[in-house]
Amino acid sequence: MTGLGDFRARRPARHKFIYSQRPPVGRYFGTNGMRGVFGSGITVGTACRMAAAVGARLGRGPVLVGRDGRWSGPALLRAASSGICSAGLDCADAGLVPTPCLEYAVKKLGYAGGIMVTASHNPPEYGGIKPVAADGVEFSRDDEDATEDIYDSGGPAPGRWGSRREEDGAVGAYLGGVASEVDADAIRAAGCGVVIDAGNGAQARVAPELCRMLGVRVRVINGDVDGAFPGRGPEPTPENLGALSEAVREEGASLGVAFDGDGDRSVFCDGDGRILTGDRSALVMARSILASSPGSLVVTCHNSGSAIEEVAAESGSRVARTRVGSVEVSRRMVEDGALVGFEENGGFMYGRHNQVRDGCMALALMLGIAARSGISDAAAALPVSHTGKTKILCKPGSMRDAMARIAAANPGCDTGDGIRVEEGPRDWAMIRASGTEPVIRVYAEGSTGAELESRLARFERMVRDHLTGA
Repeated sequence: MTGLGDFRARRPARHKFIYSQRPPVGRYFGTNGMRGVFGSGITVGTACRMAAAVGARLGRGPVLVGRDGRWSGPALLRAASSGICSAGLDCADAGLVPTPCLEYAVKKLGYAGGIMVTASHNPPEYGGIKPVAADGVEFSRDDEDATEDIYDSGGPAPGRWGSRREEDGAVGAYLGGVASEVDADAIRAAGCGVVIDAGNGAQARVAPELCRMLGVRVRVINGDVDGAFPGRGPEPTPENLGALSEAVREEGASLGVAFDGDGDRSVFCDGDGRILTGDRSALVMARSILASSPGSLVVTCHNSGSAIEEVAAESGSRVARTRVGSVEVSRRMVEDGALVGFEENGGFMYGRHNQVRDGCMALALMLGIAARSGISDAAAALPVSHTGKTKILCKPGSMRDAMARIAAANPGCDTGDGIRVEEGPRDWAMIRASGTEPVIRVYAEGSTGAELESRLARFERMVRDHLTGA
């Protein structure tokens, strides 16, 4: 299998942005896996064929498959299993598990690769598949390209039919791996309490068990796995986490955590119920980790805030920036042996465990910080930072023309990945068409809270104006 391929620096400014030469979206794989509305954008037929192509790219078995709690999950998992077997490879079924559990189990239990059936935070009608390499990390962009070529060529030639079995050790291996990376005795001795908003997603099956292993008092809300995501939807945002904040205050808990649909992202609140953005919680964890590991590398996307450079400098560490997408961050971490990686959306990656977004690993790290100093104090000690984002729903066919119009209206902007407009050291906006759903997102940072809100509103108006005119 190939690695990340050739990287080239294209922006020698204050941040060193690094881009892969592949466009951000392939023929079938988007920013993060293959996703579509079940029954039209993705079907059991396409899932079976793509899984066969994944198997052909891996070249050997066995392959581990798992799924999140979406209604389409059982059908797509069976299709993916059939595709793997049709490629002549043996297949093992881990059942309903969080994405990072499947990824860790691939690596820990010695599988040749894996396929996670998930559409992450997308609306309930979506389904998807995400291929995983033998190292427990998502396929590189080069491997996605090669898999797409195999898919377009009709897939592997028919041969022997692989066997299928159950894998009941994935969750145990995952929980053991997460717990081994933190000081369980200190967490237990501190008497921490946590409220988990599972969001009716896959972490409802796993995260509460981790807390019990660590001796943590736990209350779970939205804890029934349900593909309709009736509690607050599959994506945790500050706007829909009011129930989590209230429950944390009621319980007198040390912190609260909310997971997305497949459990690889986590959004936190402190003991007073104050929500931390993904950027802020990443800064809290990064500072804690880097303090005991000076001179390390942090990898993040260029839509994350600028405060990470200041935090990294405290320990003589450095920051590398990539295109948006967990694949980009994860594969750069593997290539350079990075200790920390993150996205601004709550996707945190701890290299000692696995170089992938992992909501449960982030929870364990935050429990360790809560046991030592408290989340509120740790967040209050961070550099001042004002970041935010918004999204605009749109018709898929209108996004490309609108993005071209916006770029033309902002001469001199950086178009390496979306459109980035620099207006000062900590004053920028980035506009990017999603690679997983029909939305355009606006990210921004401001030197003050008021400047951030003004910039977000201004660029959102710009996107809406150009969508109307596209």
